[in-house]
Amino acid sequence: MVLHLLSERPAQPAGDLASPAAARAGFVVGKSVGNSVVRHRVTRRLRAVVRHELDRLPVGADLVVRARPEAADADSAVLHQDLVKGLDRLLGDRASSR
Repeated sequence: MVLHLLSERPAQPAGDLASPAAARAGFVVGKSVGNSVVRHRVTRRLRAVVRHELDRLPVGADLVVRARPEAADADSAVLHQDLVKGLDRLLGDRASSR
């Protein structure tokens, strides 16, 4: 899995009422991962593991999780372990301060 982090969203226009407070996550699961059924299963698993770690992200952050082909054969425990390792690398000192 590949993680991309935008630690702070760009300023929103004055008329936009969307709250920038919560961290968000998005998923990219391409055809190289597998057919439609496999891609949706991987997306569901990723969504579940990211939900448990989303509170580690800074307020207003955006995280993009890109699944690699190996994710098709990985169970949720392996995906969670990979996510935690990736977030540890991305967040550095911020991860240990929480």
